[in-house]
Order: sequence, then C-alpha cells, then structure tokens
Amino acid sequence: MARRPKPSLSVLEESIGYSFKDRAHLERALTHISALKGTPSNGPHYQRLEFLGDRVLGLVVAEMLYRAYPKAGEGELSRRLGHLVRHETCAEVAELWDVGPHIRLGVGENQSGLRNKTAILGDVCEAVIAAVYLDGGFEPARVLVERDFGPKMSEPGRATRDPKSMLQEWALGLARPVPVYEERDRSGPDHAPQFRIAARVEGFKDCEGEGPSKRLAEQAAAEAFLRREGVLKDSR
Repeated sequence: MARRPKPSLSVLEESIGYSFKDRAHLERALTHISALKGTPSNGPHYQRLEFLGDRVLGLVVAEMLYRAYPKAGEGELSRRLGHLVRHETCAEVAELWDVGPHIRLGVGENQSGLRNKTAILGDVCEAVIAAVYLDGGFEPARVLVERDFGPKMSEPGRATRDPKSMLQEWALGLARPVPVYEERDRSGPDHAPQFRIAARVEGFKDCEGEGPSKRLAEQAAAEAFLRREGVLKDSR
C-alpha cells in the first residue's frame, strides 16, 4: 500500500500563523530522533529546540499571568504557570495546530502511533515555538504563545494545584518532611523511555506512578498517593 504523502508545511505555517524565512528550523522542530540514522544525540532533531522553546514559553506565559492577575500572589501565579506550560497543555496546542501528520518518525515509532502521544506532541509544540523564535525573533514567538496559550488562562481548572504540590502541602500539614521521589525502573529506548517512580512520605507506604518522563511519572505517583490516602477523590 502506498504511503500517504505528508501535508505541505505551508498548511502548518498557516495553522500556527507564521511563515518561516528558513524552513529548516521548522523541519528540525518536527523531526523525532528516531527518524535519523544512528540517533545522534546532537543531530538535526527537535530535542535542543524543545529545551529552548520551554524557556521561551515560560517567559511569555509568566508575563501574561503577571499582567492578567495583578492581585495574585507568587504561589497562585506559579500554579497557573505550571498548568499552562505542562506537557498536557502543550499537547493540546499542538493538536490545535494539527501538527501530528507533519512529525517525522522512525518506521517502528510511526507504526506504534507515537505521533499521537501527549509526550511527543508536547515536545514538538515547544520545539515549534523555539523554531519561530530562532527564525523571526522574540516578537513572533510571543504573538504565537499569547494567541494559543492565552485563552487557556481562564479555562476551568487551570489554577488547580498539581499533585506534587498537593502532596507536599499535605505532608507538611502532618509535620512530615517534604516527599521524596525514587526512580524504580526505566524501560524503552532512549528516545521513548518509560519511567516508574515511587513517591515516599515518612511514615507511609510508598506509592508508584509511571510516565514517559520523570516529571510525569512523579506527578502520577503523587496523584496515586493522594488518592490512596483519600485526599483526592474520583469524580465518577
């Protein structure tokens, strides 16, 4: 069966609202390490762009929140920031751009449906922001972030505390030390790892969580801990 051609990058440029002077930036932002022979750590894939895009995104969102919530304290601003820049929110924006069909993957990763995974979509979103920043400077990157992340500031639940923060506050409320997280297992290839991490609070049994990054696995472990102790309840 013939492979379906990828949609034109012009379609993606129209979706994100920016036309690249040098499309090499965008092509790199869409390239997963598995698409390259030998998986070079510093090859033309999106990992370095992801690092830069995360910082650009954080700065723009922090400024938006600072202006939008003049009476909010540091704690509330930090919680809102955390929920707006987390991988899940970035993945939502990537889906809004319909970036999935444009991602370059290795054969096995493509067949496994990796292009639709939250972790990959979140990474590519950050990489695209960095690509815009490198190609056009800070202003078009700011416009892009404000346009597509700005409306999410007022969505219900965006200021909700994340599980790690909730677990820390709960533990301190019981006069226990700050929770610690221990990596129990790591599986999968370097470009698509899966972590299993335990959340530990003094005097309680550990609780484990899994995720495609240490941060997400820690959040899953903290949430599982809070549900086991009855701090979080299922909405069902």
